[in-house]
Amino acid sequence: MQGAGLLALGASPLAALATDMHMHGMHAENTAPPRFVASTAKPFGALMDDAMAVMDHGMQAAPMNGQPAHDFMTMMIPHHQGAVDMAKSILLNTRDPEVRNLAQGIVTEQANEIRLMQAWLERHAQSAK
Repeated sequence: MQGAGLLALGASPLAALATDMHMHGMHAENTAPPRFVASTAKPFGALMDDAMAVMDHGMQAAPMNGQPAHDFMTMMIPHHQGAVDMAKSILLNTRDPEVRNLAQGIVTEQANEIRLMQAWLERHAQSAK
């Protein structure tokens, strides 16, 4: 491992969508959502555990409205962000070019798909009310 590498990732992009819609599996709280930070200061296993915890929280907090397409999109955003977080973790912890190439592809593609899902949700916001 190199020095104290750090990749800071903000709260799930889903946070911007958490309006007064129904919360899936939990009540809205006044606490900040968990954040994921990929850092060489933590062992790889701990990073993966953190990424899973943040993803699980995001999926449980996804604002559901009973419309399958909407609910799918809101659940998939934190799921994809979890994949990005895990990929960033392995990028800090391996020099294997094949694994690095796969992980970088995951970061790029999943981030693009998150943007597509967010755009879809914005376009369909009126029909969700």
